[in-house]
Amino acid sequence: MKRFSKEESSWMFYDWANSAYSIIITTAVFPLFYKASAMKAGVSGADSTAYLGYTIAIATFILAMLGPILGTIADYQGMKKKFFTFFFTLGVVSTAVLVFVPSQHWLLLLIIYTFTALGFNGALVFYDAFLIDITTEERMNRVSARGFGLGYIGSTIPFLISIAIIILAQKEVLPFSTPAASKIAFFITACWWALFTIPMFKNVHQKYYVEQEPSPVRNSFKRLGKTLREIKQYRSLFLFLLAYFFYIDGVGTIISMSTAYGTDLGISSTSLLIILFVTQVVAAPFAILYGRLAEKFTGKKMLYVGIAVYIIVCIYAYFLKTTLDFWILAMLVGTSQGGIQALSRAYFAKLVPKKNANEFFGFYNIFGKFASILGPLLVAVTAQVSGNSSSGVFSLILLFIIGMIILAYVPETRADAIDQFDEKKHTKIT
Repeated sequence: MKRFSKEESSWMFYDWANSAYSIIITTAVFPLFYKASAMKAGVSGADSTAYLGYTIAIATFILAMLGPILGTIADYQGMKKKFFTFFFTLGVVSTAVLVFVPSQHWLLLLIIYTFTALGFNGALVFYDAFLIDITTEERMNRVSARGFGLGYIGSTIPFLISIAIIILAQKEVLPFSTPAASKIAFFITACWWALFTIPMFKNVHQKYYVEQEPSPVRNSFKRLGKTLREIKQYRSLFLFLLAYFFYIDGVGTIISMSTAYGTDLGISSTSLLIILFVTQVVAAPFAILYGRLAEKFTGKKMLYVGIAVYIIVCIYAYFLKTTLDFWILAMLVGTSQGGIQALSRAYFAKLVPKKNANEFFGFYNIFGKFASILGPLLVAVTAQVSGNSSSGVFSLILLFIIGMIILAYVPETRADAIDQFDEKKHTKIT
């Protein structure tokens, strides 16, 4: 396989840029900062975890509703980059605003966090859709997986700096408090995200598009309606989305709520930060490995492998008691979280019509985001009812099994899907 082009490298580098948000805001530092803030305000551990789950659900619901509509509009020439820029700016600015929120105001923290999540995930919708513009179908698995690998490698740098600052502040080596150290981590995240997105802006451009026409918003709704009316033509694509809905639900929930879950189990914040850092290091080569193995064994088979690993994670999480157990669990997650996400993105990109990529990635977003509503809500409700977060994690096993079963009925490429559709249509005629 030839070396990566400038467009491919610049696109992949955005994973390097935004992954600082994934680890510092979504997974590690912000949840610990928020949990400490809520605890000082007298909120119980189970309730604060639940409130975080509800917040994630609200943010993802908003974006899920907007995804297909904005995606359809973004299919017009020149619009994809504009929407990407808007959500990117929203994410970076609101992340920087976290620095100025008083640490005792836990509710305000959640409100600002909602805006950061909207910006981060909104930009991802259009970033993912750019995959069809920067590479060929044959290279998508490797390019997508390499992007995730770069993301994990890149995220370790600002994360390591943030961990060092927080730990040194805790040991009073640095002359400021732990909350202040956490806010420095938020500032580092915003700067890192902004700086390393520059290659994306310079070198990645929309190649496949729908020609501009009068009343673009109204016509976008018409095109969206037409797609829904002709859904039978995209049966394989929507079957994949249904499978993705179930298995990515479990993946996203485990990633976004792992730190809160570990805190409820009594694992110290220092241990959690170190565990999460090592998880990022482990995840990088495994994400790239998934991409290479997908070229040899197909993307679908490697998705089965990733789902199977997560089923083991759910079972193990139910019996988790010690910090060592959490270490083992985190390493298992690290082997597959990047691979399953990278191959899902590439798999879907192979199935979509290129000129309507944003519209379909809008649906990809809506299925992924609605999954992100269900999982955190399930964990949140279970945590409050049972007083035990482990039961909620274990229940996610059902989602992985359903996703695996549905995935069995999805073809590997768009050409296979078209052949499958034509064959069924021919059978009906005869």
